[in-house]
Amino acid sequence: MNLPKIPLGSWIETAEDWLTANFAPLFNFIKFIIGQIVGGFEMVLRGTPTLLLIAILVALTWYIAKWRMGVFALIGLLLIDNLGYWDHAMQTLALVLTAAVLSVVIGVPVGILCARKNTVQNIITPVLDFMQTMPAFVYLLPAISFFSLGVVPGVIASVIFAIPPTIRLTNLGIRQVPDELVEAADAFGSTPGQKLFKLQLPIAMPTIMAGINQTIMLSLSMVVIASMIGAQGVGADVFRAVTQTKTGVGFEAGLAIVIMAILLDRISQNVIKRKKK
Repeated sequence: MNLPKIPLGSWIETAEDWLTANFAPLFNFIKFIIGQIVGGFEMVLRGTPTLLLIAILVALTWYIAKWRMGVFALIGLLLIDNLGYWDHAMQTLALVLTAAVLSVVIGVPVGILCARKNTVQNIITPVLDFMQTMPAFVYLLPAISFFSLGVVPGVIASVIFAIPPTIRLTNLGIRQVPDELVEAADAFGSTPGQKLFKLQLPIAMPTIMAGINQTIMLSLSMVVIASMIGAQGVGADVFRAVTQTKTGVGFEAGLAIVIMAILLDRISQNVIKRKKK
């Protein structure tokens, strides 16, 4: 005897329609805010003269990640400009930075709450497992329904896909602070806020930064998927190359993404090393 199928898909679509009908003003407000953040990053990155911005980025990389990465940054960024992907690379970087900032702003407080309350951790952990194992393409469907096509649903999907490491490692970093130090802070009469900001967060910062590093890399990995729903940038070039079977164009655009990924990864990794020191 076959049991009747549970109409889970219909329930989800009904809930989606109800949310769209009743919370449209909220979604429009979120869309406006995220659009402004992306637009601000794009205005700075694309409005700055190319050679000046390359010089700034190379100097920043040299300072944080030493001279070898500085030389790599110089060669890589000049190559991106030479191949004609500079504007699109800056659009991609604006999307990644927006997703990373939102992930940190949301993820770190949630991670702190998980570290303080076991009940919250027990509730949030299965949600994070779901977010990390659900195929990323699935996130595009509700994002399109709530925010239409464009950059904003791409950022929303990137945040959902990329935020779990920040939450997990913030929680882990705070829980790994030695109990002796926490007890000493309590003995000296520290308030919960003082204990958090002057003891737990500074000690947990390398672990938190490792989570942020993973979040940045996951955000960058979403750029091609986000291009399927209208997000511009190098991901759109890769997507067009795939649909038109243009191997050379796809390799060039993919190389631009690889260069940005290496630079973002090495810079954030060296920030983590500095925090450990």
